Amino acid sequence: MNNGFLPISRQDMEERGIRQLDFVYVIGDAYVDHPSFGHAIISRVLESHGYRVGIISQPDWRDERSIAILGRPRLGFLIAAGNMDSMVNHYFVSKKRRPSDAYTPGGVMGKRPDYATIVYGNLIRKTYKDVPIIIGGIEASLRRLAHYDYWSNSLKRSILLDSQADLISYGMGEKSIIEIADALQSGIDVKDITFIPGTVYKTRDISGISGSEDEKYNAILLPSYEEMKADPEKYAESFGVQYENTDPFTARMLAESYAGGIYVVQNPPQKPLTTEEMDDIYALPYQRTYHPSYEKQGGVPAISEIKFSLISNRGCFGACSFCALTFHQGRIVQVRSHESILSEAEELTKEPDFKGYIHDVGGPTANFRHPACEKQLKCGACKNRQCLYPTPCKNMNTDHSDYLELLRKLRALPGVKKVFVRSGIRFDYLLEDKDDAFFRELVEHHVSGQLKVAPEHISDTVLERMGKPRRSVYERFVKQYERINEKLGKKQFLVPYLMSSHPGSTLKEAVELAEYLRDLNYMPEQVQDFYPTPSTLSTVMYYTGIDPRDKSKVYVCRNPHEKAMQRALIQYRKPQNYELVKEALLKAGREDLIGFDKKCLIRPRQAAGMQSRNQNGQDNKNRKGLQKKKTIRNVHKKKKP
Repeated sequence: MNNGFLPISRQDMEERGIRQLDFVYVIGDAYVDHPSFGHAIISRVLESHGYRVGIISQPDWRDERSIAILGRPRLGFLIAAGNMDSMVNHYFVSKKRRPSDAYTPGGVMGKRPDYATIVYGNLIRKTYKDVPIIIGGIEASLRRLAHYDYWSNSLKRSILLDSQADLISYGMGEKSIIEIADALQSGIDVKDITFIPGTVYKTRDISGISGSEDEKYNAILLPSYEEMKADPEKYAESFGVQYENTDPFTARMLAESYAGGIYVVQNPPQKPLTTEEMDDIYALPYQRTYHPSYEKQGGVPAISEIKFSLISNRGCFGACSFCALTFHQGRIVQVRSHESILSEAEELTKEPDFKGYIHDVGGPTANFRHPACEKQLKCGACKNRQCLYPTPCKNMNTDHSDYLELLRKLRALPGVKKVFVRSGIRFDYLLEDKDDAFFRELVEHHVSGQLKVAPEHISDTVLERMGKPRRSVYERFVKQYERINEKLGKKQFLVPYLMSSHPGSTLKEAVELAEYLRDLNYMPEQVQDFYPTPSTLSTVMYYTGIDPRDKSKVYVCRNPHEKAMQRALIQYRKPQNYELVKEALLKAGREDLIGFDKKCLIRPRQAAGMQSRNQNGQDNKNRKGLQKKKTIRNVHKKKKP
């Protein structure tokens, strides 16, 4: 039955009169036809250009037949592991298996393999020897060149080689996938598609590009894989060059050599999308939900997070060290028009389960609604200067008026009760805006009792490695937030996201963070231990002990026990953390924080035990008193006629 989704079976193909598909798209997620899912965008963009695309979602990688259910595609196979790297999807930072998968029907874990792109690629190549394979999505993008893999604790080769694919379409991919499709359609052999921005290919001959007169097409030869594997400093050096070549206006071609005379070549990124191009992509006929075949399994949990949210931008010039956005979406912000977003919002209000609440209007950073400066759209982002770090650039445009106007229009839509902003707010950028109108209206209309922000740490030593603003900037933001709430007569709170064990954080800095939380009288319910994911500055620091930006040495906490101590310090009030906190304080030479003074984090063990017993006794007494009151109330109720 033709239900508006793309074909997932031979029956679907027959109903549409399709004998052979142009592309078969193999994905590690459930099939969700919503623009928050990369596979939905890429497949709909291809469809809009006249290509016939079918979806194989979460094939059984142990069965070769699972990859052949739609037959041999005319032009090629596409592969994406999913909206997350498959290893992040499967494992906590402790490397313990996650219990559920929000991107799988019913939240069931284990429906995709580890290193899904590689496994799917090899499965296809085993079945179809000569069909072009193009890989993309977050997993392929961030593993496009040699990369440190946290889960195996090793430097891995480019995923292009290990997956046996022909091309990588890296980044967001809408432009490059059409150029690839058109090239294949015109009869160009996939091995000769070496000229498309936003792609990575393999070759044995780089003489034509390494000797080019045009500097942009004169490839920079990175250290070889063998050199990097033997010497982590070489990897830090290579990553530093890669980091300087992520901008579509200034980036040069990069070439990385492997044993046997193979080169993996990265072309410069695709140019950013215009607003008109963004609007066209989000206007495609998405079904905006998961495939109906998943209904019996309870649907796909991830849809609840995005069903009533609106994407207004992509790209981020925040450039946090632990974030891979610079390597994936880039530093140049791209936006949709108000008309496009309002049109989508009106569609949301017609959904039968819409309750009047738009959950989010944002992107990687909600309050980035235009490029950092006018220069970026002509010359690109600065190669050796961040927009916000270590201090905001004087040329930066910090005007929030466009975003404010958009939020006002959304609030005014019939049927909309509340519009929340739940994407990250970059608070240092917000403070640079001399007009506080957006800040005031954010607090008044778009916060649900709590505003989540991400200072990540409060030690300037650690913040410097993170590429985050100094502690004093966050404290200034907190005061302004409290001042605005007081003026509006509201009691709303800040929920700070904090990270333990980031490169640069010793026990000294971890104790400093614990003292800050003590003075704030706040203990976070959750703490994020630093997670070394592929292709971030922080991950390179973790692996090499070197900051690629300035080649300086960085302290790295790799020992699981020390990581546990750093994490426990953030939640020092939890009784189960007592021994870890005590050990950490002793190792840090901070015995002064063990005692009875109000500045102390914990009490001596015996006193702590007595305090615990006294507290338990008081709790039992309170419970008995409460039970007695309930009994009296019940007696009174029975006596009533």
